[in-house]
This record gives sequence, C-alpha cells and structure tokens, in this order.
Amino acid sequence: QVQLAESGGGLVQAGGSLRLSCTASGDLFSIKAMDWYRQDPENERDYERELVASIISGGDTTYANFVKGRFTISRDSAKNTVYLQMNSLKPEDTAVYYCAARRGLVPGIGSVDFWGKGTLVTVSS
Repeated sequence: QVQLAESGGGLVQAGGSLRLSCTASGDLFSIKAMDWYRQDPENERDYERELVASIISGGDTTYANFVKGRFTISRDSAKNTVYLQMNSLKPEDTAVYYCAARRGLVPGIGSVDFWGKGTLVTVSS
C-alpha cells in the first residue's frame, strides 16, 4: 500500500502562484509514475478528474495543454515528495488537486493505483 498526502492548497488571486506538495509513504518500490489531477469542486464525478501533469521514474514529465508553460511538476526523491509549482494562476484553475501514484507507465485515470485526499485551490478574479 501507498499513502499520499497533499498540502499547499489555498486561496490566491489571479496571476499568483502556489506550490503543491505530495508526500508518499509505504511500499514505494513499485511506483513508476506520479500524477497530479484536478476536479471541479462542484463536480462529484470522480471519473471526470483532469490529468494535469505527470512525472515518471526516469524523470520525464508531461503536461496537459491547459497548464503548459504555467505549471511545473518536479520531485525530491530523498523526501519522497512530488511538487506542482503553479504560476500565472487563472480562476479556471480553481479545483481540488489530487496526487496520484501508478505502478505502470500508461497514464490515465483508470491506471491510477493510489490517490491522495486532495487539496483545494481557489483562484479569485
């Protein structure tokens, strides 16, 4: 089992920045990739979470088009922590942000093995 704990959410004005953290614990040997997803706070359909960014064990990163150039995913292996630096935030970035861990390299919500509980990011206009 793997446990994921997010932190760093909060309220920020449009144009501002936040850094989210996700600290992992447990059986991390099997984890090949880490993702950040987000979900509209008013949408209860978990299967509609959006993939925001991913980082695989080799260090390669991928981003959704709607965050490219604004968000950066990174990791500190010594701390078992993955970060999401979010710059130039927009009101439409308002969401609950979830950390996710995968045992496989194929991305997608159906491939996630472990989820964090989420952290709310609110961007005011």
